[in-house]
Amino acid sequence: MIKITLFLLSIFDKIHQKKIINIFKDIFNNKINILFDVGAHKGETIKLFMKNFKIDKIYSFEPSPYNFNDLKKNLNKIELNKTSINIYNLALGEKEEIKKFKQMKEGSSSTLSKIDINSNYFKRKNFFLNLGLNSKPFNEIDVKVKDGFSFVKNENINFIDLLKIDTEGHEYFVLKGLGNYITNIKVIFFEHHYDKMIIKNYNFKDIHNYLISYQFKKYAKFKMPFRKSFEYIYINKNL
Repeated sequence: MIKITLFLLSIFDKIHQKKIINIFKDIFNNKINILFDVGAHKGETIKLFMKNFKIDKIYSFEPSPYNFNDLKKNLNKIELNKTSINIYNLALGEKEEIKKFKQMKEGSSSTLSKIDINSNYFKRKNFFLNLGLNSKPFNEIDVKVKDGFSFVKNENINFIDLLKIDTEGHEYFVLKGLGNYITNIKVIFFEHHYDKMIIKNYNFKDIHNYLISYQFKKYAKFKMPFRKSFEYIYINKNL
């Protein structure tokens, strides 16, 4: 059942992705210099954007060792052309630390945040993805977290064209970890969950106000198919 469910979701996701890519083409035309892919999973974002844009450099972050292994394998199947791809088996967050990571059977739902296994959304998701209500919902593993500000300084990265964040309830902390460097980012693309499965300790208003305080404006909003989640695009008004 899980394979059928994911297959059907992938069809609707492709339609959804086409709308998003069209928006980014309006912003970037066909060229992105530097893309930060935070929460890379198995390389879906890399594959999608490389298919639609010429990209000079990609910095990709995935804390799950299981997803990271699949990410490496999938990158071997991609025609890189002149794109430089750097992948890191770590998470970006508010500060440097070792943190417990919840590795879900359905890997894209894995998260650094707490999970309410008694929430109706979690129970429905388990049912449709055939994870088993009586099975252990996730395994906890230690992963390395690094703040984005330290990372970009160590790597001498002066500017980021596009920052994509899909970290299942950790997006706000990724942004805060960038500190004042956030003003050197042109576009921020992130996902926000409105379901009660993930305990985030922040809400969308916190992210919105944070980005507004750094002179970003909301450019687009997309409802994700069959999910209580939205994707947002914010643009730096000064760039």
